[in-house]
Parts: sequence; structure tokens; C-alpha cells
Amino acid sequence: MLLLPFLTTFIPGDTQAHARPERIASLNLCTDQLLLALADRSQIASLSRLARDPSIAFLADQAGAVPLNDGSAESIIVERPDLVLTGTYGQREQVALLSRQGIDVLSLGPWENLADGRSQIRTLARRLGQPERGEALIALIDAALERARGTVPEGQSILSLERGGWVTSPRSPLGEILVRMGFKLHQEALGLVEGGVARLERIVTTPPAFMLLDAATDQAVDNGTALLLHPALAEAVPPSRRLVLPGKLTICGGPSTPAAIDHLGAEARAKVR
Repeated sequence: MLLLPFLTTFIPGDTQAHARPERIASLNLCTDQLLLALADRSQIASLSRLARDPSIAFLADQAGAVPLNDGSAESIIVERPDLVLTGTYGQREQVALLSRQGIDVLSLGPWENLADGRSQIRTLARRLGQPERGEALIALIDAALERARGTVPEGQSILSLERGGWVTSPRSPLGEILVRMGFKLHQEALGLVEGGVARLERIVTTPPAFMLLDAATDQAVDNGTALLLHPALAEAVPPSRRLVLPGKLTICGGPSTPAAIDHLGAEARAKVR
């Protein structure tokens, strides 16, 4: 997945008023990664069931010794954490039940841009009592962005294309990274100034110079991935002009972000002429 669903923060109340949490549970893959990156291990009560899956969890190797939860509010109540981290999609019932039990809940959703990401990292790091770790992670992201600056000749167009023809917003974190590298985003040429679904016919008749794809889309497992392997698309944008990026680098923002930027830079230096 190339949406880079980096996180932005919705935080009820003043985070500065809370004491440093000593038992934190995470119900979301992306909050798992941030918690592993920013908290002491002694602070982590449990992570989501996805935290140890190396195909999607960037820090799966660091989650082996940490207990996993089943994602239900009932099991979390039994754990009695003093802070629970959740996503903003599909967990409203859990959040409501936990809040009624007096458990502090922090809900984190997709980053709108990299500035949102920096703000969220700082806010969460301070909430965890680890502000210096937040600044260190932000420094890693900014250093990777600086390394990526001007990687490609300006004006080379690129389309980040996902399964089913989905195209992300040009103002997304991924779009910001690609522009920093020197690419011109191809969404506008397709009439998708806010992102959306691109029709195969339109891409083929108005092709970008390069495409960015998830590394896992080299096989057709359903109609959504079959589109990416269509012969007409391969002719319009052949494999030599396709950059690939492992999904586990882009599913969540945070500790995987510097690695994602560096991987993109390496792909561009190898393929963009």
C-alpha cells in the first residue's frame, strides 16, 4: 500500500496535564510502531495482533517480547492500562467503552502532510514522557528528506498508483516526498487534483514518465492488482520506469518513514535518467 497513511492527532484535552503513563496498550498497527519507537519497553502493556507480522509491521522484530491484545475493549479493561492508543477508523465502540471506564484514550488518524506528522510525533512523545525520542525521530525524517532533495531531474512526472487504480492526493505525505525529490506529480494531468481513481484508459493515453507501485503488486491476486499488470499499462510505462516500495515502509508513518524516503531515493537513482 502506497497511501502512506501517516498519522495525525486527535487528542481530547491538554496532553501536558497528564502524568507519564506507565502501562500503555495499543489497538492499532500504526500506533504499535510509534509506541515501540518512542516508549520504554516497561511502559508497553500490550500491542495489537498485527505488531509481529513482518509483512506489514516495520518494527515486527522488536515486538516479539511484548504481549499482544485481541483488540477488544473488554480485554483492555482487564489489563487496566493508564493510556490506550487507537486508530480513528472502526474503533469508536471500543473508545466509547474504554472512556466510560475512565481509561485515557488517544486516537490517532492519518497524517494530512509531513508537518502533521512532526506535530503528532512531538505530541505523542511528550504524552509518553519521552520528548527527546520524538525529536530524534523527527530529525531522522528530516535528514532523509534532505538526502532525497533533488534526486531526480526536475520535471520528470510520476504517478503513484495503487490497487484498483487508486491515486493519492498530491498534498499527501508521499506527494510531498516525491516533489522534494524533484518529481512532477502526474495526478493533475489525469484530472485528479484531489486524488481518486484513475481509469486505465486515461493512464495509457496520458502516461507519466514513471510510476510508483507497491513492491507486492508484481502478482495479480485479484481484480485490483490485475489492473497494475495489464499489458497496455506495461507498454505505456514499462518495468524499467517503475519504482517499487515495500508496503511495510508506507502503511504507517513514524519509524518507517526515513527508510521509505531512503528506499525511494535509491530507486530513483537506479531508474531515473
